[in-house]
Amino acid sequence: MKVLVIGGGGREHALAWKLKQSEGVSQVFVAPGNAGTARDPDLVNLPMTDKMALREWAQANGVGLTVVGPEAPLAAGVVDEFRAHGLAIFGPTQAAAQLESSKAFSKAFMQRHSIPTAAYQAFTDPAQAHAYVNAQGAPIVVKADGLAAGKGVVVAMTLAEAHDAIDFMLVDNKLGVTHNAGGARVVIEEFLEGEEASFIVLCDGVNALPLATSQDHKRLQDADQGPNTGGMGAYSPAPVVTPAVHQRAMNEVILPTLRGMSADGNPFTGFLYAGLMITPEGRVKTLEFNARMGDPETQPILMRLQSNLAQVLLAATRTELDRVQLQWDPRVALGVVMAAAGYPLEPRKGDVITGLPPDAADTMVFHAGTAQDAQGQVVVSGGRVLCVTALAGTVADARTQAYAALDGIRFDGAQFRRDIGYRAL
Repeated sequence: MKVLVIGGGGREHALAWKLKQSEGVSQVFVAPGNAGTARDPDLVNLPMTDKMALREWAQANGVGLTVVGPEAPLAAGVVDEFRAHGLAIFGPTQAAAQLESSKAFSKAFMQRHSIPTAAYQAFTDPAQAHAYVNAQGAPIVVKADGLAAGKGVVVAMTLAEAHDAIDFMLVDNKLGVTHNAGGARVVIEEFLEGEEASFIVLCDGVNALPLATSQDHKRLQDADQGPNTGGMGAYSPAPVVTPAVHQRAMNEVILPTLRGMSADGNPFTGFLYAGLMITPEGRVKTLEFNARMGDPETQPILMRLQSNLAQVLLAATRTELDRVQLQWDPRVALGVVMAAAGYPLEPRKGDVITGLPPDAADTMVFHAGTAQDAQGQVVVSGGRVLCVTALAGTVADARTQAYAALDGIRFDGAQFRRDIGYRAL
């Protein structure tokens, strides 16, 4: 079977890497891919992103399964396009992907279906947003309503930070984010205390199959300082997700979401990512939904997966996830992100990357923002550049191994945290 992975980031490199290991898969194509997928002799990059062109190519080349990695093609309706022509594709429809593409949609959905989340209000008028923040006080959370590549959230610890965030997202719209009806909008939420975890499941519209637990690090700098990012590292499993928390997440968040989406006429298929806040008492609240796997959580999760990923995802396209059981490596996987100079707001591109180690069974460098220049050199092409991921018996050993591999990699201005996994130690 031929498999197509849509996307070009670290998540897609990891998906393609795992899919090529699946028995029964003859070839894996990645569109558009990156320098990491280009360097892998078992993967083929396709220089295309248009959904019609991708669908026509998949038809012409007998692709048996397509897997969508990033949020933008989902929001653009690539799943609808493929399904309309009888092609097997794993991901949510454009309507279902609104769980991620519109914060206001997802908050209203959670409220309507009694899914635990933070209190909120949505605003397009800056004066009303500023007045609401003044009335609520700080700390408070300001989110851009739309696709912001993980960077549209400000956890404002002071009123000044909250007002600056409103001006940045709503008045100036420096992120260039628009909601589904067009224009800028912010969602302002109550601040929740606790520990965050990434709870990711596979969905087939009816059934949900949880993946291994994971936890990422959103802040740019050590000790959770600096601006929010798309994620600076992650590890799996996440000790904070105890069996009791796991059961709560399934019963109070995931299953009501599946039922609610079906009831609203938008059955959810694909990866469903619930960003959870776990309170000190072990209760869960939903911070956000993503309609795809997390990045960088995908990298450590897939390092641990022992099942045939292609067959699992094909079963999901046939509403057969209730027949599937996943097998996991009991060891810990931990990934450290190396980001470009200037990330997250103004990442610098073009810096040459050297010292990339060879792939190994227990240490992988997954590429995200990389490309090959005319001389064949690997260069920085995006904000988050690499995710150096290691598999070992303990969190401490996985961390040591990942940083040992990372220390040989060089590019000017590289940013990375030295404390990934500290919560689990």
